[in-house]
Amino acid sequence: MRTFCFFVSWTLAWLSTLATAQDFGSWKTFGGDPGSNHYSQLRQIDTGNVTTLKLAWSYASAKGQPLAAMSELQFNPIVVDGVLYGRNPFYNVFALDAETGNELWEHSPPLSHAGLSNMRGVSYWEGKQGKRIFFTTGHNLMALDASTGKLITSFGKEGIVDLRVGLGRDIDKISINAPAPGVIFQNLIIMGTAVTETGGAAPGDIRAYNVVSGKQVWIFHTIPHPGETGYETWPKNAWKTAGGANAWAGLSVDNKRGVVYVPTGSPTPDFIGSDRAGANLFGNSIIALNASSGRRLWHFQAVHHDLWDRDLSSAPALVTVNDNGQKRDLLAQASKQGVIYLLDRDSGEPIFPIEEVPVPASTVPTEHAYPTQPRVTLPEPFSRQSFGEKDLTDINPKAHEYVKALFEQAQEFAYFRPPGLEKTIVFPGFYGGANWGGGAYDPETNMYYINASEAPQLVHVEAVEVARGSSLGVGEYIFRQQCSGCHGLNLQGFYPYAPSLVGVSERLTKLQALKAVREGKGRMMPFGHLSQHERDAVVDYVFAKSEGKAVAKASAGAPGETETAYVFAGYNDFVDDRYYPAVKPPWGTLNAINLVDGKRRWQTILGEYKELTEEGIPPTGTRNWGGPIVTAGGLLIIAATPDEKLRIFDKSTGNLLWEYDLPAAGYSTPSTYEIGGKQFIVVPCSGGKLGTKSGDQYLAFALP
Repeated sequence: MRTFCFFVSWTLAWLSTLATAQDFGSWKTFGGDPGSNHYSQLRQIDTGNVTTLKLAWSYASAKGQPLAAMSELQFNPIVVDGVLYGRNPFYNVFALDAETGNELWEHSPPLSHAGLSNMRGVSYWEGKQGKRIFFTTGHNLMALDASTGKLITSFGKEGIVDLRVGLGRDIDKISINAPAPGVIFQNLIIMGTAVTETGGAAPGDIRAYNVVSGKQVWIFHTIPHPGETGYETWPKNAWKTAGGANAWAGLSVDNKRGVVYVPTGSPTPDFIGSDRAGANLFGNSIIALNASSGRRLWHFQAVHHDLWDRDLSSAPALVTVNDNGQKRDLLAQASKQGVIYLLDRDSGEPIFPIEEVPVPASTVPTEHAYPTQPRVTLPEPFSRQSFGEKDLTDINPKAHEYVKALFEQAQEFAYFRPPGLEKTIVFPGFYGGANWGGGAYDPETNMYYINASEAPQLVHVEAVEVARGSSLGVGEYIFRQQCSGCHGLNLQGFYPYAPSLVGVSERLTKLQALKAVREGKGRMMPFGHLSQHERDAVVDYVFAKSEGKAVAKASAGAPGETETAYVFAGYNDFVDDRYYPAVKPPWGTLNAINLVDGKRRWQTILGEYKELTEEGIPPTGTRNWGGPIVTAGGLLIIAATPDEKLRIFDKSTGNLLWEYDLPAAGYSTPSTYEIGGKQFIVVPCSGGKLGTKSGDQYLAFALP
């Protein structure tokens, strides 16, 4: 009997080891693991042989179809049981043999479910009901059979869950999507969403759905309802109409603790807080929720009453640091501010002091800027935290003089100075610091690796007279309130993020323009919260202005009655005459920070503008999008830059070991996996951002 028990025990241990070995070579989740560490134990490719890497296979996911100018496929592929799951720029989901790149199946969602193209991942689940792939397109969550790519019609309504349902708002008047995939905990898929950034946005509630039925299991209100924690940090009825405080960047799960960790963005409108006095919990917060019930365990708010679009912009890394043999489970949250919030995973308490410091008041009369903001002392920032005349670009005299003239028009830079009626410098800019790519954590060395952009914005708030008497037409006011932040007060757009609307009447009919406003197009989400009259009025205004015609004025209200409203004047990059950032280089960096003592070990330049190098300017680094991964083989692997390269660094020193010219920029996080004893590195080549060409290929590399 004892021998039999030993045999059973040995067999179970062997099976467990086999399962671990199989997982060892996989990349089963967005970010590499449920804790978003971006780490792999694979070590076949290492610092000694990385220079011999060769292209193993490539896959053209669009199959020759013409690509949109800004397709922005930002996908982190997952690999399970030798199958790679990805998406293409046309929203299709596909499965490949991860060893050869041969297509196994492709699923094309109905066009009526098309949404934003910045797709970043899919989710995998397996259980008694089989293996499933979950993905989102627009406001729809869908489930596929992982083996066949067929829609599972028993999930939701014919395979689809409408994520607009259950938010307590008219679903025809809210616009949401989910660029980051949901996270799996047992038989739940837990979802965050992206919303519009203007007034009328949906709330950013976190929801959990049953993976088999698609039924909603729990909801956490990020804009608290009466009786809930944080309700007092908003105006009394804000929960009925306020929006934002949403988790668009991804979530992380601690399966052992049964906790999901949620990073949220700003309440809406992003830069105007006149109608949302208070600290605005749970905007800009890290929230720990019981993954089974959605019950709040703790929260930490990184920004009070956000007026700077300081979203917590990536899934937090659930790290375990080893300090002289003492292990601690922590959470590392990178931010657009260029700092890391390092918190205890059980209590939410900061590991290093975070000070609450006074910040400048707003110059906007109706604003309720919060008097203090948190300031991280350690870990050391990975982006500069100040901006003065000495920091202005010096790449050449012309660029310096150009940005100096703009600098002199702005208010003096201060930590968390609110955008005001005068020009205000926001630095790091709206896109970071860090963005959706997040960081990579190496448990062997306690080192956290994060890429950063350093490009300031120069913004302001504008006072406009609202049509209660005849000062502004309805269309003009709606445009200024809802559209000018992206398209510019004079329709000029903001290169390369939003297109110019100058001459739009030569490119679109009014019916086409109305369809785009109603249903969304490209990066623009639908504006369902606008009435038909408002949509008609704003399109009429844009067409009239683009043609230089007189704009009709509103007639509502008694003559002479007006009120002043304040609108955000747009996402103006603070750049020189050639669109390079106004700050001294570096403009893009890769950083290594030790999470035991909080000190930065090294920083290196990330990215190059070849035209500047040819002018004799040392490499400056570039704006960058997408994150790194780190391996036990000593490698730090990242694409992310508009110079269209995949780079591999020595994780110990930051020295560049190998680089490869991609067919389009890789604005995504790579993945690595092993099949048949061979390690692969795969990266989607998406392009479509920062003015670079769009791409559709997936490239996989291995040793010869």
